[in-house]
Amino acid sequence: MSKRVPFPPLAGCLALFVFAAGAWAQTPPAPAAPPVAARDPAVRPALPPDLADFGAYVDGARKTFDVPGIAVAIVKDGQVVLEQGYGLREQGKRAPVDAHTLFAIASNTKAFTAASLEMLGEQGRLDMDDRVVDRLPWFQMSDPYVTREMRIRDLLAHRSGLSLGAGDLLYWPPTSYSTKDVVERLRKVPIKNGFRSGYAYDNILYAVATLVIEQVSGQRYADFVREHIFKPVGMDESIIHTTRLAPGLDAATGHAKADFKQLEPVPEATWDNNLGAGSIYASVHDLAKWMNVQLAGGALPGEGADGKPRRLFSEASQRSMWSMLTPIKIAAPPVPELAPVMPQFYGYGEGWFLSDYRGKRLVWHTGGWPGMVSRLTLVPELKLGVVVLTNAESGAAFNAVTYRVLDAYLHPGQKTDWVAAYDKAVKKAQGNAGDSWQKHLAARDARSRPSLAQARYAGTYRDPWYGDVVVREEGGKLRLTFSKTPQLAGTLAPWQHDTFTVRWDDRSLNADAFVSFDLDADGHIREVRMVPISPLTDFSFDFQDLRLVPVKAGKASAP
Repeated sequence: MSKRVPFPPLAGCLALFVFAAGAWAQTPPAPAAPPVAARDPAVRPALPPDLADFGAYVDGARKTFDVPGIAVAIVKDGQVVLEQGYGLREQGKRAPVDAHTLFAIASNTKAFTAASLEMLGEQGRLDMDDRVVDRLPWFQMSDPYVTREMRIRDLLAHRSGLSLGAGDLLYWPPTSYSTKDVVERLRKVPIKNGFRSGYAYDNILYAVATLVIEQVSGQRYADFVREHIFKPVGMDESIIHTTRLAPGLDAATGHAKADFKQLEPVPEATWDNNLGAGSIYASVHDLAKWMNVQLAGGALPGEGADGKPRRLFSEASQRSMWSMLTPIKIAAPPVPELAPVMPQFYGYGEGWFLSDYRGKRLVWHTGGWPGMVSRLTLVPELKLGVVVLTNAESGAAFNAVTYRVLDAYLHPGQKTDWVAAYDKAVKKAQGNAGDSWQKHLAARDARSRPSLAQARYAGTYRDPWYGDVVVREEGGKLRLTFSKTPQLAGTLAPWQHDTFTVRWDDRSLNADAFVSFDLDADGHIREVRMVPISPLTDFSFDFQDLRLVPVKAGKASAP
């Protein structure tokens, strides 16, 4: 999933800027916890001099961007330099974040899915250039050519022709559809671009990849990843989140800004109908091991029973995962202070973003979950890795921390205040969102009234790929609910003419939308369209792709 964050465009994870607010002042200070590095100095290299004040810097980022807790791990040359938690697992409670605290890593899961497929390829059980229909004969896109030519490798590369975030409403917010339901509904999701013609981030094709792994391996996705990745890497703390978290687990609570203002905890979410796109909970302790295996070209520590080196995957497989399949246009930075992070090249491989910074290649990804966003970054040439996990929706925070670490190794002696730079970008985005709302207000004819009596807007409306959306009269108001998505329930209010706004009951979604009813010449509703109101709304709320038409009375509801 995706969280929209300041430059560069990190379309990998729920999409929201998070702005500093007064909520932080109400959070009690975290109990002091000694860094892991200080507890075990014999086996950990020293931090670079530029990171001598790193703890204070991370705490400054937490406070500026209103993030209760952050965990960071740094690895260099096969060794762990730092594993440390900062702040709180949940705002207002005293339990601290530490190196073993679990966070939802969301779209950072995609690299595990890509590795799983490459490992199955090494075993001769599939070829990455196999047609998907050869593995899932019932697989179907909305275009017959794309259906026929879609290869397994294409599932990982965001070049299918689907639009940004297409189909995300099938599983986000959590729905009652199964993974197979989601994939079967792809045949109705519109393709808006040329096949392999350009980049548009999606999650839904990772649901297809999930089913390919299960079909080829004969194991459930979660079991395959646990047995074939977590166990050999030694990621003993990590879990595939298919059910509720166990009580008492050392796990962070996500936080979001209700109405983009007040920070509050959000309910725990599960996403068991697209595990391959974003299902892993992990600690920085475990992700340090994952980064070292990646930086070692797939080699595992130690030797096997035969005395030979152990490998998770081959160097050839890693070259495939780290080879650019889909170039991405490079956008100008939103503020001049972020010009140094503007890459010379930018693209996507198999489950990884690829770009450069200060003359070094970066291999990285981000992740976004309800109330949690993260970034994992590798610098292969330096055998350097840094992962930043947070329990609030602030890409600015994880970027500011990541670039501070990268600078300490790539640009020593030249400290940049990335917190200030990203804070300026956040404030600019906030201002742009405010300008957008003012334009809506200026264009509104507040004296207009809906064309129809309120009761005539009530009914069931059906979209070919999502299913049913229901409008009912309740307590003198119109209520709108998505039939398969419990969190998408809200109240409609007239905006102008036959356009309404929907205000969702769950204010942490930050996804209110305009709902427009299109009438025919006789005054009957023929179609309903929706678009998000705020430009800060996450692209996974792909309301704009819905084509809702009235369902005649007595017609069965969509399956």
